[in-house]
Amino acid sequence: MRIDLHTHSNRSDGTDSPTDLIRHAAEAGLDVVALTDHDVTVGWDEARAAANEHGIRFIGGIEISTEIGDHNFHLLAYEPDPTYAPLADELNRVLSAREARIPETLARLAAHGINLTIEDVRAQSTAAASLGRPHVADAMVATGQARDRDETFALWLAQGRPGYVHKYSIELHEAIKLVVAAGGKPVLAHPLARESADMISTEFFAELQGLGLAGIEVDHLDHGVLERAQLRGIADDLGLVKTGSSDYHGTGKGPSFALGANMTDPEELEKLLGL
Repeated sequence: MRIDLHTHSNRSDGTDSPTDLIRHAAEAGLDVVALTDHDVTVGWDEARAAANEHGIRFIGGIEISTEIGDHNFHLLAYEPDPTYAPLADELNRVLSAREARIPETLARLAAHGINLTIEDVRAQSTAAASLGRPHVADAMVATGQARDRDETFALWLAQGRPGYVHKYSIELHEAIKLVVAAGGKPVLAHPLARESADMISTEFFAELQGLGLAGIEVDHLDHGVLERAQLRGIADDLGLVKTGSSDYHGTGKGPSFALGANMTDPEELEKLLGL
């Protein structure tokens, strides 16, 4: 069984519609797909309908923006109740903050000779629930001011770069508690692929597990052999679920992030959903 638990559609920063995402998943031979758009669930119904047509098991997910102080983390939430008001309210706050920072981002870029309008950015957002940095990146590419998303983030939009503007994110511990209260299963996404890798330890995960963390995304293209071994060891020591996924964004990421590039073992999936 081929299982991919981390994908994105154009409801956030992917380039496929939910229907096309599932169609591409079927073409890639996947049996189980989770749609985990950033901070939204608006693509679930369309993706679930397409999955039913293609005979794919669909799992509704969210990739939630979280932080501890100035350290950013992404939290994957599987099958939470999207109508659970405390979680929905916090996600709406994140979406509002994401869009509100775009004018300042454009102003900072303009100060460095990168000239974009809000209309340039909106032209790249298609069906997204809110504007975000990937849409700014795509606008830079579309206007000939950058080569691709990777370049724009590396030079301009990543934390610490000239165009970066901090936005509100849910405190990580609180986010885990909200996901659990909403009936969901929280998994920390690509924890050694971000600026916060220096916080990662067995003790760190044990604390999160005490709040309800169910698993760790171990197999991710941004993790090398050593990082995967470290995370696998921590997960095994604590009895946490180990997941693997592509983090597919359509053409928003390079071809190495193809559907099924990394996958989750069926036993791990059943352990996750059965917790």
